[in-house]
Amino acid sequence: MKIFDTHSHYDDAAFEGDREQLLNSLTKHGIGKIVNVGADIQSTRNTLLLTQQYSFVYGAAGVHPSETGGLDEEQINWLRQVANEEKIVAIGEIGLDYYWKEPEPETQKYWFVRQLALAREMKLPVIIHSRDAAKDTLDIIRTEQAKETGGIIHCFSYGIELAKEYLQMGFYLGIGGVVTFRNAKKLKEVVKYAPLEQLVLETDCPYLSPEPNRGQRNSSLNLPYVAEQIGQIKGIPTDEVIAITSRNAEKLFFNL
Repeated sequence: MKIFDTHSHYDDAAFEGDREQLLNSLTKHGIGKIVNVGADIQSTRNTLLLTQQYSFVYGAAGVHPSETGGLDEEQINWLRQVANEEKIVAIGEIGLDYYWKEPEPETQKYWFVRQLALAREMKLPVIIHSRDAAKDTLDIIRTEQAKETGGIIHCFSYGIELAKEYLQMGFYLGIGGVVTFRNAKKLKEVVKYAPLEQLVLETDCPYLSPEPNRGQRNSSLNLPYVAEQIGQIKGIPTDEVIAITSRNAEKLFFNL
């Protein structure tokens, strides 16, 4: 079974110099499929182009909470059209980010709810970004019945108690390079606690490279380090981690 990277940003400027070469090399390095995730309207547009160019690239259409300041209904209508495309498999990345002061929480919450409604309408899972916004994220997900569409809590960064809430609702936790960091005690505890059947691998590339490449540009080529770390935490072979997390992603995105 090949690795499934459920969250990447290959449209990012960090890949300008070698994007084609890098993407064309992934398959022979054991990467099976990747989902490129929209962060705003332009990156969703770029994501759509990548899905058309590469057979193994799928896409998520959405606007990141930090980019919702300029969002309007016309753009939501455009996202709806994009979500109809065959290789768009999720709405994301959407959610709340209170680390940054702009846009204000009320704006973020409004467009989070709006994009959750779009996902429900399109019958697509969601990819959720939540940073320094634990309570509001959970409250909105509950109120909006987001468990009906399901999805991934991307780059999961909270503790076991919150993990338990999401796992009970049937969400998957996105695990990336952070799990390899020495100071990631809380995340390691979550990985140990969570059933492997509800974990998926992700890079968030070009960000969050795992050890031993921390601080460098990230890519799907680094995912074996993440799978190996999960295997060590759970006391199972790396191959088993890869097989089950890839199957989880196939189930979520393709109903397989």
